[in-house]
Amino acid sequence: MTNFLTPSETQHRSANMPTVFDSDFELYEGDNEFVLTLEMPGFDPADISVAWDSGVLNIGAQQTNEERGRERTFHRRFRFPKEIDEEDAYAEYNNGILEVTLPVTEGAVAAGREIPVES
Repeated sequence: MTNFLTPSETQHRSANMPTVFDSDFELYEGDNEFVLTLEMPGFDPADISVAWDSGVLNIGAQQTNEERGRERTFHRRFRFPKEIDEEDAYAEYNNGILEVTLPVTEGAVAAGREIPVES
């Protein structure tokens, strides 16, 4: 059988393709809030986007290494069964750990908003 992809071709292809990053996470539900922690080592807070939209928390990150010409991406969605107070939601990123706190509010309106990541 003929091998149509030589090692140099496969190396070239994989070097230009983005690396999809997966992360371990923990979700805690307290009396008045959800707290989600994700391991995201190596990202800069400016590379991370956290957004709330209609009961779904969207977390994304994209990082490009100019020296190696490689890109690393991450995207994860979490659906929550309770109404969230979007205005008081916040995210912190320290030592490679992203922590998102979503306060639960009875009757909160789900309009959607971007949640800034602080370090």
